[in-house]
Amino acid sequence: MKEFFKFTLATMTGIVLLFTTMTVIGLFTLGCIIASESSNEKIADNSVMSINLAGMVEERTDNTLDPLFQLLGTGMETMGLNQLTDAIKKAEKEPNIKGIYIEAGAVEFDSPATAFALRNALSDFKKSGKWVVAYGDNITQSAYFVASVADKFYLNHTGMIDFRGMGSKMEYYKGLYDKIGVNYQATRVGKYKSYVERQTRTSMSDEDREQRMTYLKGIWQLMLNDISASRKVNVAQLNDFANDSILAFADQKDYVKMKLIDGLYYPEELQKEIKKRLSIDEDDDISQVSPKQVALAVSDNKKKGDEVAIYYATGEITDQDLSSLTGEKGIVGRQTVKDLQELRDDEDVKAVVVRINSGGGSAVASEQIYHAMKELAKKKPLVVSMGGAAASGGYMMSCGADYIVAEPSTITGSIGIFGLIPNVSGLLTDKLGITFDEVSTNKYTLAMQNIVMDKDNSELLGMMQNYVDRGYNRFLTIVAQGRKMKKEQVHEVAQGRVWLAKDALQHHLVDRLGSLEDAVAKAAELAKLKEHHTAVYPSDTDWLEQLLNQQQQNNYLDGEIKKLLGSHYDEWVMMRTAEKRNRLQASLPFSIRMQ
Repeated sequence: MKEFFKFTLATMTGIVLLFTTMTVIGLFTLGCIIASESSNEKIADNSVMSINLAGMVEERTDNTLDPLFQLLGTGMETMGLNQLTDAIKKAEKEPNIKGIYIEAGAVEFDSPATAFALRNALSDFKKSGKWVVAYGDNITQSAYFVASVADKFYLNHTGMIDFRGMGSKMEYYKGLYDKIGVNYQATRVGKYKSYVERQTRTSMSDEDREQRMTYLKGIWQLMLNDISASRKVNVAQLNDFANDSILAFADQKDYVKMKLIDGLYYPEELQKEIKKRLSIDEDDDISQVSPKQVALAVSDNKKKGDEVAIYYATGEITDQDLSSLTGEKGIVGRQTVKDLQELRDDEDVKAVVVRINSGGGSAVASEQIYHAMKELAKKKPLVVSMGGAAASGGYMMSCGADYIVAEPSTITGSIGIFGLIPNVSGLLTDKLGITFDEVSTNKYTLAMQNIVMDKDNSELLGMMQNYVDRGYNRFLTIVAQGRKMKKEQVHEVAQGRVWLAKDALQHHLVDRLGSLEDAVAKAAELAKLKEHHTAVYPSDTDWLEQLLNQQQQNNYLDGEIKKLLGSHYDEWVMMRTAEKRNRLQASLPFSIRMQ
């Protein structure tokens, strides 16, 4: 027995020591990563900045996240548009950087506007006289669109290009729900507010088809225009390429004939091309730097003049923090209101730009944020910069600003409200034989249970519809006041309809088309600032807090689920968090990711 306890104690001691050692090594490794990421090594002369277009590109990412991803290996590789554009601007001014090399592959953008903004940044870089060269093996359509801005674009001899237009295939679940005895009850205002249709119909409504086609055609036309200008190919020809055959299956030599690329290269041939541009010998190594290295090494002297705050508001609008369930932070009503109040009261901040990339969410939280923005605008200039989307609740937020700048490919509007409640009486009573009885002290004590479980709930649905009607009327009032329009005028362009920004401009829903930089310039102009610098809010999270949050939120699992479910991920998240969401929603009817 003594020997048993002796060996058991020794084993336990060994396990504890091993765990302690691994923890120390892990923290030491993390420290080394962070130290290396924070080092400001000088950029070597005759360098090339390399951008790997793979993984996910989002509106903004936390700078502190990357070391944690390296250490923990969590989730999908993610790049931030803010980081990439910042590095490109610095590379343009850095004399030791001679050009940019783009590795075009399988990339996904959180919205078309993100892809357009990155492409525009690369286009501005070329205006400095420096070169951009792109190369790839298997190139997705969005990667091709961004990389087509390059001076020269090469493909591997066995590579392929995906180029087939814009579209979406939707699933409708009413047929399934009918079979299992579930009936989704929708209360909505606006014939274009189609969010509820996947649960209540078996096919797309005419109104939803109309707005989807208008949006997709608009984005596709903008893409074709940009590719045409860069590749010197007629827009009609580009459209024909997408119509005539599946280009991904084309002979690689045909890509050259179509002028989609400049040639077919093996990697070593591409290296020779870049070495010629750098005027170095074939035996010399190419000095490559990443966007992150450039961002850290190159100073941009941003602290001159007065401060213009850039506040990022991205993701779904919720009443409470659902990040532990969704894996994404989103726009949490109370926290965002608090942040805006702090910016309002900060005397060092002379003007504010709120960068919105949101398809909406909780109608209640959206209105609270709108009110906070309106109060901020009373004290200092407030400009909204619309990213991929500022629609529904995201558009409601925007109406509190003095001025709205939207990217040309932004989707906005969707001015409407809906409620969606399942009724499971057909499943529970008709199919499973479960019956219900009740006792209550008042007539409507069990109203919310009854609307879900009782067959005769028309009175309760009528109350819900009245509630939604009042929400829509309030939405119209907010837009009318913010945009200085009559409610009747707003209703004409509302009814839940989604608008592309260039069309929204014609209906006075936005003030001009432009970039985040244009919005900052407008804010500085309204504040009458002679000189200004920008500061980003919310600030990056402390690295240790990020480490703890990564473990708590199971981001690795969320990343794997997202890759597995693909376009169905948003529906899975909605089901997973349904009981924690506000019953009144102001949301976009579709996802806006671009692959």
